[in-house]
Amino acid sequence: MNAPAGMSGARRLLNINNYFYRRGGAEAVFFDHSALFEEAGWDVVPFAMQHEQNLPSPWSDYFVSEIEYGRDIGLRDKVVQAAKVIYSFEAQRELERLIDKARPSIAHAHNIYHHLSPAVFQTLNKAGIPTVMTAHDLKLACPAYKMLRDGKVCEECKGGHIYNVMVHRCIKGSLPLSGVVFAETLLHKTLGTYRNKVDRFVVPSRFYREKLMEWGWPGEKLVHIPNFVDVASFSTDWEEGDYFVFAGRLAPEKGVDTLIRAAAASGQKLMIAGTGPEEARLKKLAGDLGADATFTGHLSGANLFRLIGQSRALVLPSEWYENAPISVLEAYALGRPVIGSDIGGIPELIRPGETGAIAAPASADSLADTLARMAERSPSERTGMGKAGRQWVAENFSSSLYRDRMMALYAELI
Repeated sequence: MNAPAGMSGARRLLNINNYFYRRGGAEAVFFDHSALFEEAGWDVVPFAMQHEQNLPSPWSDYFVSEIEYGRDIGLRDKVVQAAKVIYSFEAQRELERLIDKARPSIAHAHNIYHHLSPAVFQTLNKAGIPTVMTAHDLKLACPAYKMLRDGKVCEECKGGHIYNVMVHRCIKGSLPLSGVVFAETLLHKTLGTYRNKVDRFVVPSRFYREKLMEWGWPGEKLVHIPNFVDVASFSTDWEEGDYFVFAGRLAPEKGVDTLIRAAAASGQKLMIAGTGPEEARLKKLAGDLGADATFTGHLSGANLFRLIGQSRALVLPSEWYENAPISVLEAYALGRPVIGSDIGGIPELIRPGETGAIAAPASADSLADTLARMAERSPSERTGMGKAGRQWVAENFSSSLYRDRMMALYAELI
């Protein structure tokens, strides 16, 4: 691929993320982003944290030492960890060494807080390296990054009232942990780390862009670039089954209890793929309600795609501000319609009646009605909706479009 204007010669991307293995959605984007730019002829250099599950990399000697929270460690180590969460001098030192060795054209950060810490932005800015960050969550506004408290949407920190993260013990119900995150947020807010040291923020959903602007972020720094999937790598050769499917973490904000109630009320069969803290309670709820729900445990790769591909539809009953779930794009790529909650960035990814349906969040009645209406459609109608979704993804959420949009952004900054 020819270099965009202003980007001739050697092009080197410094791609930054806490973890260097496929741990979650942010890591998937991080690795896929790297692969796209390598295919386009860029030299991609990673910067991450050391971890036993990391993939091999010739740059791993520059990775920072591991921090894995939740382990039983002594008081001294806890203090050291807390200090690194707030401001990691080690990350700065290692990043300086890496920059000296491999001078990048541009840096792109994904998830960096609590391990690498926002301190890396000070180092990048000092070195004069243009920097982009993808907002995979709402950390730029909410200290606890989800705008979620006790399973409900919370925006109490709006207007600079970040002390609420301590008042409500938003980090795992712990005052010490919430205090550390408060200190981290206050320091970097005071230093202007995100606001002044990062040149642009990529937001995968329009909702996140609008929400961040609502919280005081300047629109010119927020660039909407949707996530992507390569439809060619997904099969549509499925024989439809008689069930709806949920795939994801079994946590309160995911709305799985609402989905189970809706499935029971509408008499629909449900397959639930995933694990999490709510698993035991959800199994009991399904039993108490007599819901026809099967818990498959964690599934990934071909097994997960087969489960979704043979479903009537994928259901995302979320009750928090989801960003732009790649699972929606993957379901379309598999030729399946999607039912989603009318919250966060989910509605942007569903064309009601064409590629799926939308239900009111946290409403078992609304979701039950939506499930029943989808079940009443013929298999060919549902297949047609899935095909329409796949076509939409191919035209608007492709890897080539993502790369072109990102390259245009990089060209603007270099």
